[in-house]
Amino acid sequence: MSIRILGVSRAFGNFQALSQVDLHVPSGSLTALLGPSGSGKTTLLRIIAGLESADTGQVQFDNRDVTSLAARDRGVGFVFQHYALFRHMSVAENIAFGLRVRRVPGAEVKLRVTELLRLVRLEGLGNRLPSELSGGQRQRLAIARALLLKPRVLIFDEATSALDPESEAIVMRNLSKIAANRTVILISHRLSTLVRSDRIAFLEHGRLLDCAPHAQLLESCESYRSLWRQQMEQTG
Repeated sequence: MSIRILGVSRAFGNFQALSQVDLHVPSGSLTALLGPSGSGKTTLLRIIAGLESADTGQVQFDNRDVTSLAARDRGVGFVFQHYALFRHMSVAENIAFGLRVRRVPGAEVKLRVTELLRLVRLEGLGNRLPSELSGGQRQRLAIARALLLKPRVLIFDEATSALDPESEAIVMRNLSKIAANRTVILISHRLSTLVRSDRIAFLEHGRLLDCAPHAQLLESCESYRSLWRQQMEQTG
């Protein structure tokens, strides 16, 4: 599913979170949002998902205006930074929750949960609590829950930021397979994630400075080039 953001602005009081943002996310692509703190990344993700309303502008899915469409009707899977897992529920119950509230028959729920456990490589862990999982396993559980209703768009709000570099690299490799035939948008500051992305949308002070593959951004965007140098120095 392709996504178009047309002239989207959003203010919170006197703070202008987004200002006239235009962005095209091609169908089936993996796009990373990058920028300093307060640049509008999370606000943009929430507007795409329908969790936040824009003051002006339009959101289109496959050239269809979904600006006024409720989040539940957009077909977007959202993985939050802290995963938002139900601590008192088992892994399987966390995944099944969205189907149970829709009164889907038990046999169908069980089949779908089994499929998702296999997809995210959590077979045999369905009876465990989230607290009994590693950080990478909890992240995969959050992905499974986001995939439950077969969304065509998958959004990550810094959902890999709490992982160590090795775990994030594993998750990103799995995500490439899991996200096949889906459009993925994520926020990440990790070099490995940025390099694996098809394109990087760089925001600053609520404005989109550029959106291009990593190599092209290094040539065209001084702010991105500066941030990249800083991260290279920090990682040695």
